[in-house]
Order: sequence, then C-alpha cells, then structure tokens
Amino acid sequence: MDVIWLARLQFAFTAMFHFLFPPLTIGLALLIAIVETLRWRTGKDVYRRVSDFWLKIFAINFAVGVATGIVMEFEFGTNWAGYSRFVGDIFGAPLAAEGVFAFFLESGFLGLLLFGRDKVSSFVRWLAATLVWFGATLSGFWIIVANSWMQTPAGFRIANGRAELTDFAAAVFNASTLPRFAHTIAAAWACSAFFMASIAAWYVLKRRNNDVVRISLRLAVISSLVATILVFATGDRHAKQVARTQQAKFAAMEGLYSTQNGAPMVLFSLPPQQQQGRPYGPELIVTNLTSFLAFGNFQAPVKGLEEFPKEEWPPIAVTFLSFHNMVIVGNLMLLIALAAAIQMWRHRLEHSRRMLAILFWSLPLPTLAIQLGWMGAEVGRQPWIVYGVMKTSDGVSKVVPAGSILFSIVLFALIYALLGAFWIYLLRKEILHGPAGKPVEEEPIPEVQHWEPAPAAPRY
Repeated sequence: MDVIWLARLQFAFTAMFHFLFPPLTIGLALLIAIVETLRWRTGKDVYRRVSDFWLKIFAINFAVGVATGIVMEFEFGTNWAGYSRFVGDIFGAPLAAEGVFAFFLESGFLGLLLFGRDKVSSFVRWLAATLVWFGATLSGFWIIVANSWMQTPAGFRIANGRAELTDFAAAVFNASTLPRFAHTIAAAWACSAFFMASIAAWYVLKRRNNDVVRISLRLAVISSLVATILVFATGDRHAKQVARTQQAKFAAMEGLYSTQNGAPMVLFSLPPQQQQGRPYGPELIVTNLTSFLAFGNFQAPVKGLEEFPKEEWPPIAVTFLSFHNMVIVGNLMLLIALAAAIQMWRHRLEHSRRMLAILFWSLPLPTLAIQLGWMGAEVGRQPWIVYGVMKTSDGVSKVVPAGSILFSIVLFALIYALLGAFWIYLLRKEILHGPAGKPVEEEPIPEVQHWEPAPAAPRY
C-alpha cells in the first residue's frame, strides 16, 4: 500500500465530507441576517418566525461542521508532518486567525441568538445575526487564505530548509486569495439559497404552505438567481487568475496538450488521456473561445501541457472532468433559478407543482458543483502540495505506516457515517415539525386575457 496515496485519500475524504456543511452555514447566515434586517426595520412578527425556523437549521449544520472540521487540523500533524515542518510558520497563522477572530465571533453571537434572542432588544438581536454572518464569512476568508497560499505562494523565503514569512500582507493577499474567496462565498450563498428553496417547495407540495414558507420561498428564489449569476461572474475572474498563475493546471482543465494561439473551448469530449498527445474521440468545441475568456483576445496564446515536464502534469482526466462537470451543473442551476424567478414574477410559482418539484429535487446540485470545484482545484495542483515549491510526496509523514492510515480511514468512515446519519435525523425532525406560521389564502392564478373580436354592428 502506498503511504502517499492513502494519506491523500484520507485528507480528501475528510475534507470533502466536512465541506458539506460550511457552505450551508456561510450562506444561511447571510439569509438569516437579511430576514433579521427586515424584522428589525418593519417590526413584523412573520420575519421573527422565519428567522427562528432557519436559525435552528443553521445551528444543526454549524455543530456538525465544527465536529468534522477539527479532524483535518490533526491530520496535518500526523500524516503531513513534512509539510507542517516546512510551512508551519506561514500556514499556522491564518488557521490561528480563523479560530481567534472568526470562529469565536460566530459561535459567541450564535449562542446569543439561540438562547437569548427573546431576552435582548430588537437591535441587539439584529446585530447578533449580522455578526454571526460576518464571523462565518470571515472564517471562510482565513481558510481560503491558507489554501490559496498553497496554490499561489507569496510573501516568504526559504531559509534553513523551511519557508519563513517575510511579508504577511503579500502572503494573505496572494494572487488567488480574493478571486477564490469571492467565488467560494458566492457558491455558498447559492448552496444555501437552493437548500432553502428546496425545503420551502416541499412544504408547498405537501400543502403545508404558510406565511413563513411563502417568504422563505420567495427569498430563496431571488437569492438563488442573484447568487448563481455571481458564481459565474466570480468564476470567470478566478479562471483568468488560474490561466495566469497556474498554467499547467489550466491546461489540464481545458484538456490542452499543445500550446495554441486561439485555443478552443471544449464543450464535450471523452476524458483526455494522461500520456496521449491529444484528446481521443469526438469533440465539440468553440474555436478561439478559451483564449478570449482567459486573456480577452481571441488569438492569445495558451500554454499546453507539453510546455511542462510530464512528471509535473496533474491528473488530467480528473481535473478536466471535474472542471467541465462543475460548469455544466452551474448552468443547470442558473436555468432552474431563472425559471423559478420568472414563475414567481408571474405569480404562478406556488401553483406550479412541476416547478416546485424541480426546486425540491435541485437540492444536491450546488453541493455537487462545489465538490467538483474543489476537486478540480486540489487535484489540478498536483503533484505540488505548495505549487512550484514543495511536492506532495515530500510533505507526507515518513514514520506513519500505511496500515495505520488505512485503519484511520475506516474508523473515520464509520464515525462520519454516524455523524451524517445524526445530521439527517435532526434535519428531518426539524423539517417535519415545520415552522410556526399562519396559513395563507391561495391566490388565484391570473387569467390570461384572450383577444375576442368585437360583435358585428346591427343591420337596419
């Protein structure tokens, strides 16, 4: 058994399971803050009940997310001792900042919202909700800083066999931090908006429609459309950054083996081969589009994989498929959000069982897109654990045997299965209980006015 492969598998498994929860907490925190703002400004009780219901859902996701996230920090010391020794002075700073400045801020005011929201003034309740959102977003920022430094390292020097921090600002705001942060936060907002829309649609389908459900559905549909548009806008900026700073990864994402002026955009292709000189099988492409999207010039040169040593190529098929499937899922999300928004604008959304069913079954789409995006980002960075500085094979612990790692993978799988089952049980229990709300009267569907010819004039 290969120690490096098992260590990577363990971290990938724990990271992907953990990352089911932070997007929901980051996005739900924003939606709750919006509802709390409406409650504070209007004084309407319905917004208090909307906030109370989704706050319970938020707390469940937050608790499980914290429990699953702790494991990864220990893995750096057990399975990745070489990496921890090399970059500990740099990598530890954003993780410490996340705990001190973000996690305690978020968890502290979340406790106030959960246990003291009816004992404080309206303004303090709104302020607590806003700070929970700010803390959740700030937490995401510091985690993105740590990961982005691994993608585009800056602000350091290598001395005595270790990476030493020389410029904190340069390390924090490295080339990929802001594009990746914006894209990740937009994706988290989209994830929570589709989550809220799915649950609200289920209530309407089950004839459990009330004022809380109606407000949640409308807020979720508007947010899903805005967030999905932002996902594409920020994703375009992030892709441009990758094309400039991680050219081997970009070539693998696009399946480009040779350097081309006017590189095409591949819309469909069989998975490219790792050692083959060109993609195998039928392709559907748009000529020159990759060059234009990456550099704003239809004839701009785009480096192919042939420009880099083969031992520095990332796994091409996984990088290519994860990126392209992420884009496909994102387009599907945009179509669903746009269709739901049009139905809502026409006052037909709550009467369209087909659209409500589509919203309900769209629940896993944002999570799938997020997982594919992270897969492309992390697999595309290989074989580097710190891009261009340290190989993944040099970062693994030398003293941990493969058998111990395999045992821990099996153990974590069992623990995470129990946590996942507990999470689903709590969510199901809370959703089946439903929000406290007042039933709403069914609004009649506006009739379409048909043109009818005027009666003929009487003859005399």
